[in-house]
Amino acid sequence: SMEEIFKAKGIKATLEAMGVAEATESDKVVLVAPDIAENGAVVPIKMSSELPKTEMMALLVAENPNALAGSYEFIGDTPPVVSMRIKMGQSSDVVALVKADGKYYTATKEVKVTLGGCGG
Repeated sequence: SMEEIFKAKGIKATLEAMGVAEATESDKVVLVAPDIAENGAVVPIKMSSELPKTEMMALLVAENPNALAGSYEFIGDTPPVVSMRIKMGQSSDVVALVKADGKYYTATKEVKVTLGGCGG
């Protein structure tokens, strides 16, 4: 259920809750995030997919209490591009997950947080 997915901790458990058995790192998944976030309360993230038949994109933050920060479905010819702002309590790997043509792909970037966003 979506509730279980949002409550899952860590990348692996969240992917399992989402029913993702395996995901391949791909340079066609584009993740734009700051190397250093001065304020963890507002971290700007942009992700896009250059993979044909992109159906879904999700953003996961490894060290957050709930790894899944957002999930987006794409229907028809909607361009698979998402800009969002996320909260990060501490430095963490951020993972963009893309489902394209029934398979899963990822891109990962480390974001260092200098000031905690979760009441730190």
